[in-house]
Amino acid sequence: MGICISSESSAIHGAPEEARDENVFVFEATKLLRGLSSAYSKQGTKGLNQDAATLCQVYGTANAAFCGVFDGHGRNGHIVSKIVNSRLCSLIVDHKKVHAKIDKKNITRHVETVEEDSQALLNKNFEEWKEAILDGFRVMDKEVKLQENLDCSCSGTTAVVVIRQGEDVVIANLGDSRAILGTISDGEIMPIQLTTDMKPGLPCEAERIKSCNGRVFALKEEPHIQRVWLPDENSPGLAMSRAFGDFMLKDHGIIAIPEISHRTLTSTDQFIVLASDGVWDVLSNEEVSSIVWAADTENEAARAVVEAAALAWKSKYPSSKLDDCTAVCLFLQKKPS
Repeated sequence: MGICISSESSAIHGAPEEARDENVFVFEATKLLRGLSSAYSKQGTKGLNQDAATLCQVYGTANAAFCGVFDGHGRNGHIVSKIVNSRLCSLIVDHKKVHAKIDKKNITRHVETVEEDSQALLNKNFEEWKEAILDGFRVMDKEVKLQENLDCSCSGTTAVVVIRQGEDVVIANLGDSRAILGTISDGEIMPIQLTTDMKPGLPCEAERIKSCNGRVFALKEEPHIQRVWLPDENSPGLAMSRAFGDFMLKDHGIIAIPEISHRTLTSTDQFIVLASDGVWDVLSNEEVSSIVWAADTENEAARAVVEAAALAWKSKYPSSKLDDCTAVCLFLQKKPS
């Protein structure tokens, strides 16, 4: 994996000056990422910026690109998101290498009698990434729990992760951040949502939570937001159904197991956007994809999304506090002029 570069280092690639803060980690980038990606985070008006983001290149695994956005919540959410931001990529990549070695041994045993086609190899690679992601997320949640002097009983973070390896994309989602794909259809840029917002209002999520004696309901003052509550106490009121941390609710349906999917890219696919819910609460998939496509350069795309979200918050919810907004844009090919 690439070596982490300080956010104040002049060697950062793919992020504008304003994005070079402690919440955005941009790792050493070669031609796979340089000039074709951007990351940007903007603090809201609720307090500390609890969002974090990673954009890096993974070495030793066919030059894969790793992107992640992490949205912390609770009193110590900003700490949890930074811990996950700095550690999750390494955990997944390390587990991927282990699974790949095991699988290579299995292939060697049968190589004389079995000629595997490209689809079989594709499926095998996805299964390796899937197992690595599941292992990485499981260990990450344990590491958060074992942090000394850090109370994560009611604090945690979401995680949306995209790994691109050649024409293959693996997506992992935990919570209510989101990833979309911008693709050309009938000459226009169109968004394809790659993840499902994991919220307590989803029937399958609510069923799991209730089966663990957790309760799901909305407060009268915010009837549109379903929250998770303890069996016999009206707390903590978590507005997502999956997360790292939040150990008070881990026995009552909140899990750190991500939803994982795979997609094979085509020549019409242009970019992938990951963003925290502060963006999606005020901008639609169509609006975000249009903003990215209209950006002057790839390096300015993430900032354009975040700034548009900040303006939308002031317009749509003038009496509400602005949420933290973070976006990562990974272009799959050079943006046409």
